[in-house]
Amino acid sequence: MARAWEADLSALFVKRLGKSAEELGNSQGREQCPDIWQLSNGDIAVIGRDLTDHYGSRLPEGVALGADERLVVIPGNMLIAAKPDIPDA
Repeated sequence: MARAWEADLSALFVKRLGKSAEELGNSQGREQCPDIWQLSNGDIAVIGRDLTDHYGSRLPEGVALGADERLVVIPGNMLIAAKPDIPDA
């Protein structure tokens, strides 16, 4: 059965949404840098800590992770800083 959405592996990183981890005080250099990026096809890429194993068994009712999906966590201030870059629906 085909999925309703599939990631486009040819999409490129186009624009950071919000501020860099370093600007927000969430990183001390380039090695551990959570981030949010818009891709060339409009999809969003999130770089964060993979906490699938920790949260996977505690997901809310109606939420599921596919075998090829991971639950990542980013600092809250990073998403708040990205708000001006996210268009309204």
